[in-house]
Amino acid sequence: MFSRKTLSVLILPLVWIGLTAGAPGTSAPKLEVKPTESGVPSRAIVLPLNKAVIIDLPADAKDVLVSEPDIVDAVIRTPRRTYLMGNQVGQANAFFFDAAGNQILNLEIRVERDLAALEGMIDKFIPDSRIGVEAINDNIVLTGSVRNAMLADRARELAARFVGSPDQVLTMLAIESGEQVLLKVRIVEMQRQVAKQIGVDFDAVIEAGEFVFNPQSRNPFSIEGNPLSPNQIGFFDLNSNEGNDPDAAVRAFERAGIIRTLAEPNLTAISGESANFLAGGEFPVPVSRDRDGNITLEFKPFGVGLGFTPVVLDEGRISLRISTEVSELSSEDQFVFNQGVTTDGDGNVVVVPGTTIPGLTVRRAESTVELPSGGSIVMAGLLSDSTKQNIDGIPGVKDMPVIGALAKSRDFATNQTELVIIVTPYLAGPVNEKQLATPLDGHLPPSDADTILFGRLNSVYGKGRELPNRKLRGPHGYIVQ
Repeated sequence: MFSRKTLSVLILPLVWIGLTAGAPGTSAPKLEVKPTESGVPSRAIVLPLNKAVIIDLPADAKDVLVSEPDIVDAVIRTPRRTYLMGNQVGQANAFFFDAAGNQILNLEIRVERDLAALEGMIDKFIPDSRIGVEAINDNIVLTGSVRNAMLADRARELAARFVGSPDQVLTMLAIESGEQVLLKVRIVEMQRQVAKQIGVDFDAVIEAGEFVFNPQSRNPFSIEGNPLSPNQIGFFDLNSNEGNDPDAAVRAFERAGIIRTLAEPNLTAISGESANFLAGGEFPVPVSRDRDGNITLEFKPFGVGLGFTPVVLDEGRISLRISTEVSELSSEDQFVFNQGVTTDGDGNVVVVPGTTIPGLTVRRAESTVELPSGGSIVMAGLLSDSTKQNIDGIPGVKDMPVIGALAKSRDFATNQTELVIIVTPYLAGPVNEKQLATPLDGHLPPSDADTILFGRLNSVYGKGRELPNRKLRGPHGYIVQ
């Protein structure tokens, strides 16, 4: 056996050798090297992390050199037997020399994680799957295919727990069933609005000798802001010889309205991918102004919007990340920029016209739900009942009996809203084109006689008359191969 002193002198820059005994009752794999007729034997081995291999040499070794002692440790038991142990993931090489300095063996060593335990866990928890596990340095690569995305996530999580970090796991698994999800969303809203206004406008001129009194009462409607109608009813108008001229007018209005909103956006996306849909438009909003008075605009979208990301789980279960919105332009919350004055590059005064920015009435919901194919759930709902009522008038006078009615106005408004958003996912697949229908199916443009004589906007056909099949003829602008 080599002395520890001799080895420390020979490989002073790489101090790595320790003499330790293996655990009793355990055996390590052997690598038996036989001499060759030409050249020095060279072998490449893969050493599992935290495991050992036995090297049997064809001749007595005097010196051993390991390039990376932190990765591979060597324990020399006899001149012809050496134990190699993998301490860290990486690569190294080892050289064995005899007493004359001749090279006996060259080993290229790659230390990797032992993936047998991970493969066993994958076979146990994900049966009937074709998943391959490979190691690249300290990382794990999953290859093969699984039935759905949930099994792929489960395999990735097992590998992340095994290696210690999800950043060290690279998934290249293919999903066998590339399910597509059709999402149907119904947004139903009913709004009932009632507004009532009543007020008395009083105006009189009273002369008392040299003094003239002109009492007036014109109280605003503070909730609606303006009268619902410019009409008014005068209920007395008296003229006398003394110069008194009292007159009054009653403003009494009532408005009742109902708003019905129904939107049913439908969108299809493959499992794991995002999709977005918008049917509406964009309106400009001023965001800045340069020295010449030019205004920079930014366009804001409005309309019926839908965005979702489906993930098909096992046995038809679908996880959905949904965001839906119905918005429309409104004049109630609009913002008006006043007219301004600026100067151009020559110092001339330039009048900038005012700008009106409309407001938006928005119904928006965003959530994550899990449903079976064809199952529905109410993702969001709203029941709102708001009532506003104001009485404006002259303090003190409006509380007096009889006369107080001439000095006050009442404004009343109520708004009731019921909103329901229902989502329904379906597993969708491709079908033959003849099985699909469009809004144009069943519609035929009328002839000139139908339009002029009967005022028809489409042709009329009965049950016994088949709808003509009109198709384009000639080249259509694309090539089918």
